Parts: sequence; C-alpha cells; structure tokens
Amino acid sequence: QICLSLVKLLFYLAHSPLGSIVLLDFQPRQFVMVDGNLKVTDMDDASTEELSCREDKDCTLDFPTKSFPLKCSAVGKCEGINEKKNLFNAYRYFFTYLLPHSAPPALRPFLGDILNATGDLRYGINETLKAFEKVLHLYKSGLYLQKRPLLLKDYISLKGFRTVEGEDYKCWPSYSHLGCLLSVHSAEEAAAICNSQSQCQSFIVTQQRTWTGRPLASFQSSLTDLIPDANAVVYIKRSTSSGERL
Repeated sequence: QICLSLVKLLFYLAHSPLGSIVLLDFQPRQFVMVDGNLKVTDMDDASTEELSCREDKDCTLDFPTKSFPLKCSAVGKCEGINEKKNLFNAYRYFFTYLLPHSAPPALRPFLGDILNATGDLRYGINETLKAFEKVLHLYKSGLYLQKRPLLLKDYISLKGFRTVEGEDYKCWPSYSHLGCLLSVHSAEEAAAICNSQSQCQSFIVTQQRTWTGRPLASFQSSLTDLIPDANAVVYIKRSTSSGERL
C-alpha cells in the first residue's frame, strides 16, 4: 500500500501542470500516510528545474552507490532527470525495505522484477505504475493463486460460532501482535495457510477487510472458547484430536 501510493504520487509529480517536479530532500521522514494515501509533508525542497547540459556527458545522475548516464535533449536539458531521481530514491528508501517481504510467494517474482527494474532505472514512472497496478489486480482478484489441491475439504466447518480473540501463536506478517491474523483471498487460501503452519488447528475468516477489500483470517492453535455468532464460521482440521474435542 505504501509503495503503490508513493508511485502514484511520483507519477503525479512527473506529469504535474508545473512540469516534472523533483523532491530534493527525499527521505522517509518527509512523508506521512493520510487515509491510506502517502502525502509529502514539506514541499520547500521541491523543484521543477532540470539540469542544463550541452552534451550527454553533462547528464550523469549520481547516487552514493550508483551512477546513471542520461541523454542531453535538443533544448539543453537532461532528459527525465527529475523523474528518475525521484524513482531511484523511492527504490532505495522504500522499495528495497518493503517490497520483498510481505507478499504471497506467488507474487514475489513480480515484485522482484519491479525492484530490479527500478534499481537499474530500466523502468520510468509510467512503467512502474503499470507494473504495480498489475500486481494489485492479481492480488485483489486471487489470480495469483496457482492451481493446487483443494484443502478446505480437510476441515470441518462449524457455522454460527467464532473463537474468542486472545493471545495465540504468532506468525508473520500478522495484522495483530497478539496472534496470527493474515489477509486471504478466500477460505480455501486460509486452509492452505493453516496447513503450512504446524501450530494451526483452526481458523476463522473474519468480517475485517484490508485496504484492498480482502478479508482477514485468524488462525488458532486450539479450539477453546467458541462463542455463538450467527455470521461466523469456524474451520477445524479433521484430525483425531479435533474429532475428539467435537
């Protein structure tokens, strides 16, 4: 969410009515999330000036670990230097820390491609936004889920009940510090996640939604403290121990 919002912001800056705007003091502390959107807190160090040049060798974009040769345009300006400077700063301050870690495994190669392409400045902001929107579509639609054996049949569904919220085993990247609360596309994906975690014995797909509209599923290691809830369903592993408890 943070990276996509940042890319949308940089897309606007690259195509603003004032021309391409560069953020000269590009640091994480310069941004804040407001209602799910990333905002710049200080525009004092923003500029529409693009580096003047006479030939291509005047247009090197230098960073502490990398340098990029750019073209000198016919009007004597380094082509796209503001856009590329913003994008590489987004890569080194945000993408490298946030993109590789919390996505479903099937989506990580797509995010790796974005990371590599922005790190080498092979993508401009238009291509970067398009790539992010493709990943978002795959994520929201569930199309990233590869064909796999149906696992929900290995679970007993107990309708009209839910588990009491409380401290349980931890997982990453959980939406709750008390237990294992993860975004899922469906109960079928939740079953696959539960199967992959040795502690998990049951789960419930909650009414909570993430910013993409996906529900959150709560995974538990025990079946204690079930309480009535007409809108809920608890899914329990069909194991001998589970059968005995039921």
